[in-house]
Amino acid sequence: MAVPGAGDSLNAKSGQAPVAQCIDPTREKLTPAQLQFMRQVELAKWQKRLPQRRTQNILTSLGIRAVVLAIYGYTFYSVSQERFLDELEDEAKAARALALARASGP
Repeated sequence: MAVPGAGDSLNAKSGQAPVAQCIDPTREKLTPAQLQFMRQVELAKWQKRLPQRRTQNILTSLGIRAVVLAIYGYTFYSVSQERFLDELEDEAKAARALALARASGP
């Protein structure tokens, strides 16, 4: 017969696995060894997620850069296509020339 709690993965009474308690270090008195262990665990979790987070940051950065370059390129493209202002200026010159011709003609 096994001793309860000695390596059992399930609680014999409730049939559930043991769950870690959430501890607030500001409210509960913890020993320096416990605080050090908590820091080590947090550092290990952070280091484990670092490559994934770095990949996500790089992909986000590339996406934002692509959008900015697309907007920048489209702006230059659309400004270079604005020939209607040149046509309006040509029509205005023709109208001025016609008005001057009428005014000086008769």
